[in-house]
Amino acid sequence: MLFNSLDFAVFLPIVFLLYWLVIKKNLKLQNLLILIASYVFYGWWDWRFLSLIAFSTLVDYTVGLRLGVEEKPFKRKLLLWTSILVNLGFLGFFKYYNFFLDNFTQAFTFFGRDINGNSLHIILPVGISFYTFQTLSYSIDVYRRKLKPTKDIIAFSAFVSFFPQLVAGPIERATNLLPQFYKKRTFDHYKAVDGLKQILWGLFKKVVIADNAAEFANLIFNNSSDYSGSTLLLGALFFTFQIYGDFSGYSDIAIGTSRLFGFDLMRNFHFPYFSRDIAEFWRRWHISLSTWFRDYLYIPLGGSRGSTWMNVRNIFIIFVVSGFWHGANWTFIVWGALNAVYFLPLLLINKNRVHLGPIAEEKRWPTAKETSMMLATFSLTVLAWIFFRAENVGHAISILGEIFSSSLLTFPAFEGKRRALFVLAFIAAFMLIEWNGRDEEYAIANLGVRWRRPLRYAFYYAIMFSLVWFQGEQQEFIYFQF
Repeated sequence: MLFNSLDFAVFLPIVFLLYWLVIKKNLKLQNLLILIASYVFYGWWDWRFLSLIAFSTLVDYTVGLRLGVEEKPFKRKLLLWTSILVNLGFLGFFKYYNFFLDNFTQAFTFFGRDINGNSLHIILPVGISFYTFQTLSYSIDVYRRKLKPTKDIIAFSAFVSFFPQLVAGPIERATNLLPQFYKKRTFDHYKAVDGLKQILWGLFKKVVIADNAAEFANLIFNNSSDYSGSTLLLGALFFTFQIYGDFSGYSDIAIGTSRLFGFDLMRNFHFPYFSRDIAEFWRRWHISLSTWFRDYLYIPLGGSRGSTWMNVRNIFIIFVVSGFWHGANWTFIVWGALNAVYFLPLLLINKNRVHLGPIAEEKRWPTAKETSMMLATFSLTVLAWIFFRAENVGHAISILGEIFSSSLLTFPAFEGKRRALFVLAFIAAFMLIEWNGRDEEYAIANLGVRWRRPLRYAFYYAIMFSLVWFQGEQQEFIYFQF
């Protein structure tokens, strides 16, 4: 079920009214309703894969209970590895089986031997990378004794399958989200209104910005051999805003929807395209994933405590694994490695934690130095996104080769240039609004709060009007494929 679909527009009010009007005084029934609604939401796509979520839930629930009473270190580690192997086993089979098989057979072919490997027609369950990491966080935190195991199977199942963020995050920690299922929730008008505003802004990002940018990103990338370097660079720019509007838009809708039901999810994006270096970018982009890898992989590897060589090794591991998490394609691995290369100079000169505060703090506009740093970081990010979007590594290299050629100096030429200029104007206006609201949780959180009511509501209605009038061809959320 897509957030930007008629199905969800009907589904959400029904669940909301049942939740607050029919069973508002019964916490267990509220949790049960969330669980049922979450399974309906996910099953709307393909009900067969509900069994995966249910099995993963039962495994980690049981592991958690056993960890709560087991004191022997060996048995505790055995229980933890049971959870890790079951969850990553499912993820590995559905997402990476054909990738490893194809590369294995190609490796033997390279050495002059032919091996017949039978690829399987595997359907990738939507959101498996997200809910796998979410439920793993529970087992790991219980093992580390940071969280007491729950005996409430309904609350735990609702935590694993919580529909607002089930298929594309944020990847919630059990320490943050699970305890919220134990507490009585009362309707908060301010929180609900704030949630609706964030949903509205998320829909604008997705429908108006991402889907319209996707039209030209797809056109240019899918026919890259026909275009000059300047057109290909414009295509990369369109994809840069497509993936941001798409993914951060999903996160905004998920966080806003959660607030309608009295839940607070972690922030997943913090205006990443205003970053002054790559380290800052990764503190602002897909925060729930980057902090997950930091806490559950980078720090256990030793973090930044060892030698320079170990620091470099750990950074490369984190970025390459992060790239591979996104999909079974060498393009994602190269994308991750390229970001590691971007990051390394900052690490080696100990400048990776310099820009921790907001940019242009207490100022309307950035300084010339800040502007140049933002543009440099943004440019590196755009080039890296080419690998993320390309069909394969060779495709990405050919695009970059054309971009860094004399054809970059030509005027972009492709079908629909007039409409593309219109979309670019919308993107520019969108980024101005984002800049104005960069100190808030989301761009329009406090925009217009001092305006007169008619003007403020006119602004909200203008956004709603744009969702209908300027919508592009409906696209699935990009991160559904991960």
